[in-house]
Amino acid sequence: MCFGCHVPADSARAEARRRRRQTMGGLSASAAFREHLRRLCLGEFPCGAGSWVRAPARCSVQASVVPHQEIGTPSEESLETLMEFVSSQDSPWALPPDCSPEDQHLRELAVQSPQLIRDNFIFLFFRSLRIVDKGVNEVDEHLLKFHNLEELILSANQISKINSAHLPRTLKVLELCGNEIIGLQDLCSHPPPELQHLGLGYNRLLGSSEDKYLTAEFWPNLLSLDLSFNNFTDLLGIVSKLATLRRLRTLVLRGNPLVLIPGYRGFVMDSLPKLCILDDRNISPDEKHQFHGLSSKPDLIVNKAQLVVSVGKITGVPNPIKPEELESSPESPVITHSYYVTYEFVEREKAEDTNSDELTSVDLFTGVSTTGHATQCPFHVPHDRGSLCSGISEVMGLTAPFVFSCLVNRHLTLRKPWAETIECSHRKEHITGDLVALKAFLIAGTTVTVVEEKVLSWPIAAALAEDAGKKGKAEKGKAEKGKPKDGGKKKKKESPVELCSDPPLLRNLGSGHVNLESLLTGDQLVAVVCDFGVLIAEETTQPPSPKEKVPATLILAANHHPS
Repeated sequence: MCFGCHVPADSARAEARRRRRQTMGGLSASAAFREHLRRLCLGEFPCGAGSWVRAPARCSVQASVVPHQEIGTPSEESLETLMEFVSSQDSPWALPPDCSPEDQHLRELAVQSPQLIRDNFIFLFFRSLRIVDKGVNEVDEHLLKFHNLEELILSANQISKINSAHLPRTLKVLELCGNEIIGLQDLCSHPPPELQHLGLGYNRLLGSSEDKYLTAEFWPNLLSLDLSFNNFTDLLGIVSKLATLRRLRTLVLRGNPLVLIPGYRGFVMDSLPKLCILDDRNISPDEKHQFHGLSSKPDLIVNKAQLVVSVGKITGVPNPIKPEELESSPESPVITHSYYVTYEFVEREKAEDTNSDELTSVDLFTGVSTTGHATQCPFHVPHDRGSLCSGISEVMGLTAPFVFSCLVNRHLTLRKPWAETIECSHRKEHITGDLVALKAFLIAGTTVTVVEEKVLSWPIAAALAEDAGKKGKAEKGKAEKGKPKDGGKKKKKESPVELCSDPPLLRNLGSGHVNLESLLTGDQLVAVVCDFGVLIAEETTQPPSPKEKVPATLILAANHHPS
């Protein structure tokens, strides 16, 4: 029969609670372990003491008289054959790839000595438990039965809090990455005293309310700590707590908003001089020397991020001037085309134009093409001082009523006329103190769009009539006075025609998503070239006359929702 952990009578009520939790969608760690044991099939072929095992007693005197005689029935297998069934990777009974070496060893024992496979032996056998992505939401008291457990990996589950009283005291490694933990109070109530590694990455831990639990009072033997991709923002506060961990040698803080603070890496290295690895990068002697003394100047650390966005040039935009547009008449509109680039940035930030070269930057190239060449918009983000680079022009008002997400602001480069290479050459510095919102924005990324703006300007009829009247009076005066002294070569200067412009007609020539998450993991520069492919020109239509023009509100609404 398939082996499963025995549930003693005094735990019947706990088992009933476990079943109710499973019915409601929850699962305890011990229940997930029992499910894992069932997958190992320790009591089924080729493991266990079933009828398929050839008994050693069958090797009798008769077998020695007839040495080549087949021993046993066709349904029985030798120990060597059964071991090959469980050890060969090509065997139908091989373990799944996600099983551990301990699982493999246990199956081999189930073939060699099936009588050992009992509850007490199982609980003493495992020194490492790996329960990953099994929907576990509770660390229950049954884990205390694992008296020799040193490593417990519960990553990618649904755990929101842990009662540390349910953790074996022998633990040296506890990995809780990718759960829903929002607080450390329960975990620190009775922490395992010998723990050397604590993994809390990709959870929901918030800043100063939790960093008070990251001290030697709770983790005196900690060598390695992973706090990546949480929401710690107070760099000075967390470093002061981590400084009490005298044995700490490996620290991971990347993915937290505080890594965007200028001077982050240098300040951490100088404040924790015994660290060997920070954010999965070795700390070199040169780095330590470079930032020596920075920890003594905490006033230089400001909880704000500086990010710069640069936009360079666009190529591949087709010439918008058609031959028929060159032939103008008094009733034809004056058509102008201009081009700009838009990008999104987190709200509640202060944007300033800057030409400073002190910040590192990320270059982004975006564009459209009629020949397969990329339209390029240099987009750059600096990160050696925790800043994002991307050069963009000032935000200019549009008559079209744009409606954007409440989480981001949209920024535009200055409008430029058409050219084979449109030089945007803009750079803007963004400063924000809302580091949590900035982190969420960088993970989501930004969208960069190349926009064509077309404006039709119409002559005003009154101005045309007035010009015509003045011209008639002038000709009448000439007829009365006769030919002028200059022989008629001198002409009266015509007054400029007053124009009335329609709201702009907007067309997206190309749009692309830019991934900025790497800025949270230590990258100093994001450089992207966005090739929007070949632009399919729209069919040209005759511009409507002033009497046939559509109301401006309808034009704006139509162009605000491109197909």
